[in-house]
Amino acid sequence: MLQVQQISRSFAGRQVVRQLSFSVGAGEVVGFLGPNGAGKSTSMKIIAGFLPPSSGTVRLQGLDIQRQRRQAQQILGYLPEGAPCYGEMQVLDFLRFIGRIRGLQGRQLQQRLQQLGSQLELEQVWRQRIDTLSKGFKRRVGLAQAIIHQPPIVLLDEPTDGLDPNQKHQVHQLIRELARDRVIVVSTHILEEVSALCNRVMLLHHGRLLVDESPQQFVARAPAALTGNQNQAMEQVFRQLTCGDET
Repeated sequence: MLQVQQISRSFAGRQVVRQLSFSVGAGEVVGFLGPNGAGKSTSMKIIAGFLPPSSGTVRLQGLDIQRQRRQAQQILGYLPEGAPCYGEMQVLDFLRFIGRIRGLQGRQLQQRLQQLGSQLELEQVWRQRIDTLSKGFKRRVGLAQAIIHQPPIVLLDEPTDGLDPNQKHQVHQLIRELARDRVIVVSTHILEEVSALCNRVMLLHHGRLLVDESPQQFVARAPAALTGNQNQAMEQVFRQLTCGDET
């Protein structure tokens, strides 16, 4: 459903993403891991069609994101880093606006708004302006706009950033429900999220894909992942790869 083939991206002569390739099928939840500057968010933006790659191609259900952008983005849900929204709009008006852009109308739109309001506990802020919301609520509004049209492919950049533990649990449950027949790609710096959500781990470093394996394999490779110490876990992986213990 999602095919990324040899994508690269440079900024001011510096390569941020380097010949990244992978494919994802329905039912897979992929966790993007990596230190700051690893290329996670840039890769997400390229896959979503918001940045053109310097080279390479991305296909969503066979649609080229650059040549068939409008059709490809119709089947895509995207929560970008920072979840930018129209701050002057009320939450309900904003999501109704996004729903209409996504082709929902009438009763179908109303039912979807009610469903998301309940799942993400947004009813209490329906009539608040987005720029008055807490970071956690803004994140939930961003998640709602990404999935309102129930897309088959969903990209989530730090989906639980700013949420409290209970809210994180609710979002994790929602993502697991979404993943039954969809492709979900989650960028996160929280190792516990990888174990809780993902059936596949991709570790990026300086824009390169170093590891693509199951969470169980990743933990076996980097025991520090069990304690949630991402820096130590990544150091263990980098040491193995540098020393040639594992490839």
